[in-house]
Amino acid sequence: MSLTTIAVQQLSKTFDRHPVLQDVDFEIRQGERVALIGPSGSGKSTLMRHLVGLTRANRHHRCCVHVLGRDIQRGGKLVSASRVERCRTGYIFQQFNLAGRLSVMTNVLVGRLGRMPRWRALLGRFSAVERAMALRALKRVGLEDLAGQRANTLSGGQMQRVAIARALVQEAELILADEPIASLDPRSAQEVMEILKRINEEDGRTIVITLHQVEYARGYCQRAIALKQGRLYYDGPIAELTDARLQALYDNAGLNELYQPTTTPVKPATLHAAAG
Repeated sequence: MSLTTIAVQQLSKTFDRHPVLQDVDFEIRQGERVALIGPSGSGKSTLMRHLVGLTRANRHHRCCVHVLGRDIQRGGKLVSASRVERCRTGYIFQQFNLAGRLSVMTNVLVGRLGRMPRWRALLGRFSAVERAMALRALKRVGLEDLAGQRANTLSGGQMQRVAIARALVQEAELILADEPIASLDPRSAQEVMEILKRINEEDGRTIVITLHQVEYARGYCQRAIALKQGRLYYDGPIAELTDARLQALYDNAGLNELYQPTTTPVKPATLHAAAG
């Protein structure tokens, strides 16, 4: 039986007395590939930030966020952790979070900082073994030929692939990707989703991806967790996320987010052919 990677119990969060998350409960098992979906303002990004301790939950004696065998927060209090423990979770941002003036290689090597002795991390001294690891990660995302190029010369899709390579070098067992394809064109979005799917299948790393594009969730993920107005609306197999359920999920959302069912669900092979 696979192990529990994430366990969230009674998670609630308010901002300026406005409830953003309300009594959210779910578990994610090791090796799952999960899409976190819902309209804007449903609490997706806030939930992701709770999973890495970037946001503190409401003070509540029953609230607990447990990730990779340790408490991230309990009862509204963050739990401290070592640098190595924090490295076990990789976080991929929508806006890439790269140092534009540094090379692609250096941006990837940043993923090693938490696993290096502090003096080497402060000096930025990377070993030959670490550089070889970074080059292998870049090869996996198809960017080994751009290792010496400045990050700010890359396209958006290439930048996001560098961010994925950084998580690989970090040796993250859990990868949280917050809207990783929201600002990408369809071809680049397909490439990023293909890479995340391949990493999950080949390495067994648990991956949670927040998505606005339901067709990508259906094409690339095994399971969906849907939030609506801060509450858990759906948690189950992606195949059972019917058009009727999606229509109800996006009811009363903004006009730009109303769910439009497609006659043919998008699949990886279909996207690949369209991209070519």
